[in-house]
Amino acid sequence: MGRTIRSAAPLLAAIAVAFVVSACGTNRIAVPKSDPTYAADSSAAVLFNQRCGGCHTLSYAGTHGSGQNPRTYLSISGPNFNVRCERPAIRVLYAIENGGFSGAYMPQNIVVGKQAREIANFVARYAGLQAPIQPNTTPCAKKPQSSLPLTGPLPQLAGKSG
Repeated sequence: MGRTIRSAAPLLAAIAVAFVVSACGTNRIAVPKSDPTYAADSSAAVLFNQRCGGCHTLSYAGTHGSGQNPRTYLSISGPNFNVRCERPAIRVLYAIENGGFSGAYMPQNIVVGKQAREIANFVARYAGLQAPIQPNTTPCAKKPQSSLPLTGPLPQLAGKSG
């Protein structure tokens, strides 16, 4: 019996170390529970984490894109939404539907329908909130967000007809 315990002890120690190390560097979804849209934002954060987090950084969704270090990250790393403002929500939906604004790397329609609108509202609500305030510019939190309806027709963009 003593031999079994001696041989099992290193195995248990290795499992414990692996468990602790696997938790290092992970982020959790950080949507404030006090937010009146907490339920919708939490589900959108999970979707963003699963579908967009491989390229985009957004701390509220617990993602850090393809890399933290600009010298070593992949060339397909998407914008860091912690510091990049994305408003109004219709603009975010346009990017989701059309593969970003340049169409270089982001796949079109990576999320569609109601889920695309949920993510667009979520990104518009939380993107840019950690951006440093620049003189003579409007902080992201003060720019109009204009949430999208989750179903039904979309509002028209200003200056765009029919």
